[in-house]
Amino acid sequence: MEYLVTMTTHVPDGTSDAAVQDIRTREAAHSRELAAQGHLLRLWRPPLQPGEWRTLGLFAADDAEQLEEVLASMPLRIWRTDDVIPLSPHPSDPALTSS
Repeated sequence: MEYLVTMTTHVPDGTSDAAVQDIRTREAAHSRELAAQGHLLRLWRPPLQPGEWRTLGLFAADDAEQLEEVLASMPLRIWRTDDVIPLSPHPSDPALTSS
């Protein structure tokens, strides 16, 4: 099953630049691992306001419980809220209509 996840990060005031960079570096490395495992299919970064971090992610998981495990494993989760939309197949999806 696929899920569209809006991930919004709020870094607490007073967090050092070094701490932010460390978490972002670990997040990038872990995202590559999730992609290699087939859980992270795509990331988008929409235009943002100053100080706002928002990412849209397309994730694959067997069910909502596995998706939660995947999202909880990401380093930025300590500062992030996630809004999840389960996606269902649509009759016009290319994967369903290809011959």
